[in-house]
Amino acid sequence: MEAVPLSAVFLSEFMGTMFLMIFGTGVCATNTLANSKGKGSGWLLINFGWGFAVMIGVFVAFRTGGHLNPAVTLGLVAAGKTEYMPGIAVNVPNTVIYIVAQMLGAFVGSALAWLAYKKHYDAHEEPGDILGTFSTGPGIRSYFWNFLTEVIATFTLVYWVLISGWTQSGLGPLAVGFVIFAIGASLGGPTGYALNPARDLSPRLLHAILPIKNKGGSDWGYSWVPVVGPIVGGVIAGLVYIPTGPLMAVGM
Repeated sequence: MEAVPLSAVFLSEFMGTMFLMIFGTGVCATNTLANSKGKGSGWLLINFGWGFAVMIGVFVAFRTGGHLNPAVTLGLVAAGKTEYMPGIAVNVPNTVIYIVAQMLGAFVGSALAWLAYKKHYDAHEEPGDILGTFSTGPGIRSYFWNFLTEVIATFTLVYWVLISGWTQSGLGPLAVGFVIFAIGASLGGPTGYALNPARDLSPRLLHAILPIKNKGGSDWGYSWVPVVGPIVGGVIAGLVYIPTGPLMAVGM
């Protein structure tokens, strides 16, 4: 099959991750910010919101497999895959493009969610709540245990991606959305289940530079946990994966 241009790879992953973060950041803002009509809707809404955000993002990035997540991309590399999708070889240029697109897409998607909630951010007075709409944080701060939680949670996601393959019926994106919901419901309590370096680092950087009243600090001391933990979990999943057939990935 003819190779997919790098520009098309970039656009697919960028747009998919942008959609992921519009809805992901948006559901956190809905639940948290002052005068939001969805304020206080709770953890269940957040889990459903993120699950459907992933589903939508994967559909948007269908052409590239809908990774939306450097941990998924690197997990496929660790698994020894030769193609991300037909026409997209697993090589250094494509891998870099995937990750750069994911990081930039997450940044832009969160910025668009911030614009939608601009007046609510201006009205909110609790700095921790504001940061929590952009990035994750621990329920109990213990770096080793927080790191281990992210490793375990991301391992489950990437291993599922590796064994699930792709369903041409279109159920793949829906299925991964339910997996995200299950991870949030089961393993999300300790850290808020980042699972994805792009999902956490890019919005955290956005938080640091946006002129948000009462925003406080961006908690850079914790920021390595939702980056390194998911990468380690994704790579471990790839290393222990035993191939069972053709794979065309669907991931977060």
